[in-house]
Amino acid sequence: MATPVKLIPPLGFKESLFLWKDAEAVLTDSGGLQEETTALGIPCVTIRENTERPITVEIGANIVAGASENGILNAYWSSLEKAKQAKVPPLWDGMAVERIWKIILKQGIADD
Repeated sequence: MATPVKLIPPLGFKESLFLWKDAEAVLTDSGGLQEETTALGIPCVTIRENTERPITVEIGANIVAGASENGILNAYWSSLEKAKQAKVPPLWDGMAVERIWKIILKQGIADD
C-alpha cells in the first residue's frame, strides 16, 4: 500500500506547523525542521549526509538518511519504529525564558 505524497509550494511557519503536527513522519533537508519535529514528537528523516542537530539523532527522533533512494526509504520505515521510543531532549520544554529570567534576577542584573 503506497502512502500518498503531496508536493506543495513553500509555506509560512504557521501553515507548515499545522501540517507537521499531524504528520506520520517528515522528510526534510532543513536543520530547523529537525528541531521542530523533535519538539513535536514527529519522526524526522533528514535527507542529507550529516546534521548539525546531532541531539535529534541521539534521542531517536531523527534519522540521517543520505540522499539515495534506498537510504531514504529505509530511514523512513526505521523512523516510524524509532519514534516510539524517542523523547524530547531535556530542557526543550518551552520554559527557557523563565529559566533565563530567574538567572538574571539571581545575579541582580534586573529588578522584579
